[in-house]
Amino acid sequence: MQTPPPPDLTDVVRLRHELVADGYTDHQLAMLVRSGLLHRVRRGAYVDAALWRRLSSEDRHRVLARAVLLRAHPLTALTHVSTIVELGVPVWNIPLDEVHTTRTDGKGGRREAGVVHHVGELSESEVRVVNGVRVGPAARSAVEVIATATPEAALVVANGLLHAKHISREELVAAATTMKHWPHTLSAHRVVAMADERLESVAETRTYFMCRTYRLPRPTPQVPVLDEHGREFARVDFAWPELGVFLEFDGRIKYERYRREGETLEAFLMREKKREERICQLTGWVCLRIGWADLERPVSTCTRIRNVLESNRRPIGA
Repeated sequence: MQTPPPPDLTDVVRLRHELVADGYTDHQLAMLVRSGLLHRVRRGAYVDAALWRRLSSEDRHRVLARAVLLRAHPLTALTHVSTIVELGVPVWNIPLDEVHTTRTDGKGGRREAGVVHHVGELSESEVRVVNGVRVGPAARSAVEVIATATPEAALVVANGLLHAKHISREELVAAATTMKHWPHTLSAHRVVAMADERLESVAETRTYFMCRTYRLPRPTPQVPVLDEHGREFARVDFAWPELGVFLEFDGRIKYERYRREGETLEAFLMREKKREERICQLTGWVCLRIGWADLERPVSTCTRIRNVLESNRRPIGA
């Protein structure tokens, strides 16, 4: 089962003056909001309430961004996490209640309800249109996130951009170098050093960050497992091949991505169990499984992983 594409949000936001031109009064608009037919995104901007209720937090941010841009100066572009969300890159632990913008004329530097207008050097040549809205450069936005989020959250963004091929590692390094004198970018070198395009999801990035933070032996992501004929049978999330251990992350997104059309959850879990058994038979490795709850208790989780790694490191009978 594949993750559905993001919804087309073209023209979903209607401004007050447009609705008034269509014959609505302010009293009627207020009644439509109270009745649950319209949702007021911000002052003077509305969207169909049924659509709003169906949207994820990321897509609600995209709607808010469109409402902001409709009334913003024409030289305004989305930047920071707002660019990341518009590109469809997953974010984690970054507030999405405010839209971030920068103007190419260098003006801005203020905050209002739901919007942060940044001051920065952004040229028109760097701006491009994505899904009908103006956004700043992806690599620049990655460094902007590094400056405003935790290293773990920033690494999620950097890996998402790399994996989706929105940027190259060279572009990420160049952007971090160019902006090394920005405030709050001291952690940029750490994020850039850990960034890896092989990490496919928020879960994998957070797992890798946990392993590096708690000084476990560095795992190799996306390790292929070959069958008896040398063909790739499977690919595991992480492995320590020299220690004979591999790690798989259990999460809802994996179930959605790899469940076959019409396959029940029970059938998928049985197929996944057989897959794990086959990997162990082909490699002789030990399997570790963790989930979201394990990431919230990293000390005990890393202790468990370390114990398994150390056990496999010791010769039998030692």
